[in-house]
Amino acid sequence: MAPIAVPTPQPEVVAATEREVLRCAHCSLVQFRTTNDICRKCKKSLLPDLPKVQPIAIAAEPEAPHAEGIQVASAVRDLRRVRNLSQRQLATRMNVPRTYISKIENGKAMPTLSSLDRLARALQVDISALLRDAPTRHRDETAVLMTDPFLAEIAKYTAHLTATQKSIFLNHVREIAQGRARKLA
Repeated sequence: MAPIAVPTPQPEVVAATEREVLRCAHCSLVQFRTTNDICRKCKKSLLPDLPKVQPIAIAAEPEAPHAEGIQVASAVRDLRRVRNLSQRQLATRMNVPRTYISKIENGKAMPTLSSLDRLARALQVDISALLRDAPTRHRDETAVLMTDPFLAEIAKYTAHLTATQKSIFLNHVREIAQGRARKLA
């Protein structure tokens, strides 16, 4: 009698949805990342706190001339982007709704003095940084960055790059920084 061929079972293809697993720094609950980045148990942020000082070079973009006066809206937007924060993350740090940050950035709301103080603390800057005009703010931040010998050396070479090359370079630096932040977490 001839042997009967039994088909071997093929592995099932399962659509794997990779979900990030996080441990809450406050209550140590291990959980999947939530849509709002808030712990299910203690209701605190799952996002890691950033170091106290994060000087990051700002890619100077030509800006349209602004009307005279305080430009809090552009300062908040610029500083938030430099710190790589979403409006939601900044709002969580300030304990305000995300829409409030949006209104400030779009010039539809002017923050009170206490809100300016909370904004400054959340963005890890002085209140004066929120009240200065963009060119002065960029110049001051550049001066602080140039005190670092390594960054001063890199600046010599980046001056010769095109806008596209600068963008590629900055993206690579961000990827490296994010990779290190993930390894440390």
